Amino acid sequence: MSGGWKFKKERFTEIVHDSPPVSLFWAEIDQTTNSTRFMRNDDVLKSISYTLDLKKPDIAEICKLRGYEPTRQEMEAIFSDEKEEITKIDGTVVEKDVSHELTAHFLDGLIIHKRGRQKGKKPPPVELPVTNNTVLKKLRIAFTLREEDVIEILNSVGFSISGSELSALFRSEDHRNFRPCGDQLLRYFLKGLADKYRNEE
Repeated sequence: MSGGWKFKKERFTEIVHDSPPVSLFWAEIDQTTNSTRFMRNDDVLKSISYTLDLKKPDIAEICKLRGYEPTRQEMEAIFSDEKEEITKIDGTVVEKDVSHELTAHFLDGLIIHKRGRQKGKKPPPVELPVTNNTVLKKLRIAFTLREEDVIEILNSVGFSISGSELSALFRSEDHRNFRPCGDQLLRYFLKGLADKYRNEE
């Protein structure tokens, strides 16, 4: 999908590098809620859009491949610099993010877009909420990447990870060797993915 909406390079660099300090390999766990931190969905969608040079209509069409029809407001919210502010239960005011539902349908739709539908198989329910591990797993499937490909992409942007450390990110959450994916690892992977596929154009 060429000739589409493009990032300003400076903005993409901010998305990749400007983040709170977290464990590079594993996501931090909020001990009060036992929940994993999530990278912002709008940043994930913007990064993938940059990588594939997708316009907003392209994103909507990819969501529709998985049965989700986003509203115009949802599309505008992905790329808007002016975010609606919401107050969390603990009183913290944060910028409203794109919904997990839209993001999950986009990621599943991206697999269909890149690889086609599996004949004779009913698609599984979308995975909610969308964690960093989910994003990494879905992009690996969509771009038909082996584990060594993921390691190479990370190495290309100066991020080292072993095969066993990477495998832990793809385990099911109830597996004893599962590890949640940190924000920085996912950001570096998205940057490496963009470098790889935009340089191939």
